[in-house]
Order: sequence, then C-alpha cells, then structure tokens
Amino acid sequence: MSASPKLARNAGIAVAGLAAASIVLTACGGGDSSTGTITGEGSTAQQKAMEHFSSVLTDNDGGILDYTGSGSGDGVKKFLASDVNFAGSDSPLKDAEVASAKTRCGGNDAWHLPLVAGPVAIAFNVPGVDKLNLNAPVLAKIFDSKITKWDDAAIKALNPGATLPSSTIIPVHRSDSSGTTDNFTRYLNTAAPTEWPYEHSKEWTGHGGSGAAKSTGVGDTVKKTEGSITYVEWGFATENNLSVAAIDFGAGATELTKETAGKALDAAKFVKPDSKDLVVDTSALYTLKEAGAYPLVLTTYEIVCSTGYSDAEVSKNLKASFTTILDKGQEGLDKLGYVPLPEAFKTKLRGTIDAL
Repeated sequence: MSASPKLARNAGIAVAGLAAASIVLTACGGGDSSTGTITGEGSTAQQKAMEHFSSVLTDNDGGILDYTGSGSGDGVKKFLASDVNFAGSDSPLKDAEVASAKTRCGGNDAWHLPLVAGPVAIAFNVPGVDKLNLNAPVLAKIFDSKITKWDDAAIKALNPGATLPSSTIIPVHRSDSSGTTDNFTRYLNTAAPTEWPYEHSKEWTGHGGSGAAKSTGVGDTVKKTEGSITYVEWGFATENNLSVAAIDFGAGATELTKETAGKALDAAKFVKPDSKDLVVDTSALYTLKEAGAYPLVLTTYEIVCSTGYSDAEVSKNLKASFTTILDKGQEGLDKLGYVPLPEAFKTKLRGTIDAL
C-alpha cells in the first residue's frame, strides 16, 4: 500500500532531522567515531595554536579539529576515558597514566607528540626599567621571596650601569594547577637546585608572592601592578605589552625571540632517542648553555594511541591532520607567542606521525 502524501512528508522531515543530528554529532563528537574530525582536549597553553591549526586544516584539506582548552589534567582524563582522540598536555603522562593509556589504546602504547612549543617569558613591570638581565639562581630567590628589592646586589651585578629602584619586588605566580608552573619550577630545580630545593609541581610550592588564576590572570596582574614580575607564556606577555627579561643561561644574557627559542629546540634531545614516543628531555634542555639559545621553552604534547582506536579511521584522520599541521601550520605561530618547529625537530616528529 502506498504511503499518504502527509505520511511521506513527515517521514522525510524525520529523516532530514536525523541527518542534521548526525552532522552535528560528527562535528562536535568526542569519541572515536568521528570521520574526518579529530577531537582533543587539555592544555590551555596551546589553545591559540590549536585555533590556528584548525584554520589551517579547514583551508587546506577540509579536516576538522575540535579542541577544548580545559587544562592538561582534564584533557588526560578525557583521553583515558576514550572521550577524545587525543589529549593536549604540558607534561608527559605519569607512570600510572601510562598504564591506563595502554588499556585505553587496546593494549598498545600511547605516544607523545611535541607538536607545539612556546617559550616561557619572565615578564616584569618596573617603572623606568625597560631592559633587565636575570639568571636561574636570582629568579629562584625572587620567586621564593629571598630577594625582595629591585636594587638587590645580586640583581645589580647582572645589570651593571642600570638604574634600579629600591622598591619591593612583587612576584606573581599561578594560583591554579598549571603546566606552566610545573615547567618553570622544573627549570628552577634543574638549573638552580641549591636556590630552589623544591620538587617541580603543577601546584605552586614557593614562599610568598601573589597568586593569580590562569595565564590571563598573571599577565593582567603584572600589567596593573608596578614592581611585579611573573612567568607566563610568551604570547600572553606580548598580548599585554609587558617587558620581558633576558636570561643568562650560562653563556651570557639571551633575549627571547623566535630565533633564540628555535635554536634551543634545535639542540633538544628526547628521553628515548630511538623511540616513536617523543618525550623531550627537559633536564638536558633546561641546562643548555649554548650561546644565543633560550631553552626555557614549554613543549606541549598531543598524546595519542600508537594504534588501537575502536574506530580505525581515527588513526588515519590523526595522521592526515598532524601531517598538514606539521607542513603548513608552522607559519604565523611566532605571532601568537609560539616557536615554529625547526626542521630537525619536524623530521623527528614526522617519523612518529607517519607510523600512526
């Protein structure tokens, strides 16, 4: 029996509605079922880079990057729960998370891809002082409230001829759990272990100072507060037009530029040099003393399953999208406060991406 025109029309509307719902789910879906879409969540330090990469994918191969900046911890949790295809994290997985990731990946290893690198700037607001030289021991004492005046002898020794005020130093740190804090304190602990005896942590462990939430918070606080100093991703320092200190890593004071940060990345080593799992050896990076290199660089990871996604298309989509990002997404990153990856670093990454 033929359906009535009214029933046929209603059935068509229902089918159209289901199709529309399917499109929305595909564009916004979090699990392994998205075709032509890769989903990720985590690090806010790489949020601006992810927005840039999303545009690059749209302009080049039509791929969709659906990324939510909620913090590294949340991103790892979502990845382990199979809610997203990859986690964005400022730090590598902990041992317990490595085991959980292997379960999530169907018994296969998870790999770290350091796809975004951003220098950590030491931003300051000292009236009358446009240039400032610092080093790890002095930074450790400043952020641990052991150096409290801008004209302290240790600071003057690094800035001969500079007129430094006798005003109080106001160190500003992150009040929330932060991968930037983890990397900055890792640098202090590695480069100045006597002055900074605390273990690195996403939670602030130094004494004194003033706390502010997120990168936007510390950047805004320093912008408004005379005598203040903070550690923050380079993009947020430039966004707020903050002065940035040059750091003496052992070969003379080095200003932060895309060239000096890139030179440090060129010398970067990996914890497992012969592995596809590319965890950067931060101990080697943060003790680098090469002239003209700025090694205080935060490398953020895209954590993926080497294989074992419940939908085989996910690996294919990740491989295609990350290849496009590597080849065509580097231009313009420096304007956002990141470092375009040098060729040797890209070559190492390409070997892992090709193996997905």
